[in-house]
Amino acid sequence: MIKKTAAIIAGAGSGHRLGADLPKALVKLIDKTLVEHAVNSLAPVAQLIVVTAPAGFEDQFKSILGDQVKVITGGVLRSDSIRIALAEIGNEYEFVLVHDAARAIASTQLATNVINELASGEQAVIPALDVVDTIKEIDANGYVRNTPERANLRAVQTPQGFVKSVLAHAHASAEDATDDAALVEAIGIKVKVIAGEERALKITTKSDLARAVEILLPNIQREIRVGIGTDAHAFSADTSRKLWLAGLLWDGEIGVDGHSDGDVAAHAICDALLSAANLGDLGSNFGVSDPKYAGASGATLLTESLNKVISAGFVIENVAVQIVGNRPKIGTRRAEAISAISKALNGAVVSVSATSTDGLGFTGEGKGLSAIATALIISAK
Repeated sequence: MIKKTAAIIAGAGSGHRLGADLPKALVKLIDKTLVEHAVNSLAPVAQLIVVTAPAGFEDQFKSILGDQVKVITGGVLRSDSIRIALAEIGNEYEFVLVHDAARAIASTQLATNVINELASGEQAVIPALDVVDTIKEIDANGYVRNTPERANLRAVQTPQGFVKSVLAHAHASAEDATDDAALVEAIGIKVKVIAGEERALKITTKSDLARAVEILLPNIQREIRVGIGTDAHAFSADTSRKLWLAGLLWDGEIGVDGHSDGDVAAHAICDALLSAANLGDLGSNFGVSDPKYAGASGATLLTESLNKVISAGFVIENVAVQIVGNRPKIGTRRAEAISAISKALNGAVVSVSATSTDGLGFTGEGKGLSAIATALIISAK
């Protein structure tokens, strides 16, 4: 039996020290907000993501994240927010990751490492870095009280992982804490510490934000390009037409009409990549007049677009696509979709989200699907 993982992202922190008059989670880091970066890193490994938003900002979070996550109103204290989020997670989930939107660029691999430890039998797992500075404990008057042994100290990060029942018990037994592992320790559960990573830094100040940019774009002398792409197809009158979307076959759904397989998510990404590299658009590269692309899969077009981008002297930094439509529901297969698209793009970082249009337009009326994508590419040298 596959053990299901849910994730909670705490996103109610203030952005004042970043010079922002909005929650820190909504501050932009290159092409996305901090909370979008955090969601993207956990989406490949979590089947449910719950984001806690500060009161009054719920709609902004929802408009940015779409229906790929569940946005709820957080509590006054951090622990209150986690308890509220836990109540949204069903009993079918075995593990829970607790993450901070402020640690926006922690990698998917770090989350995977945490989950792997839980799957091997640990009940609580936290990533941490060695402490390189000497730490002093001081008294209320500012005098040194003690110098702890540095070799025994660690700087703790997120995402932290727990068996769901253990985390729920810990939060039911305590008032508040800045660290969920501390609550678990307090009920006598051993907490396993694994190696953290430099990119899981906590973004609190402008210098932290600048450091995050350096990590994401290590060579700022390289040329940076951004492209946007869209695609739309109507559902077919042929009920035997298969639906291909985001690189996946959706059984039981009627497909869309098109010269190729009609994968709007893949096509929008292709359009964005080609636009970023100034290579034209989907139609000029894979037009309906070319029989070679009749029935071509979205994966095929993604790989060919990747090759064109590489030939133009660029590499993909990341792509993001939002699917617009009433059906199918993307959330249950989001991790599969990310994996399929990333594979076609030779391992590129990918995010997939979905939304509806509240009954407006041809997608809202259930007549078809559309998608919009962005691509960030950088020069190879």
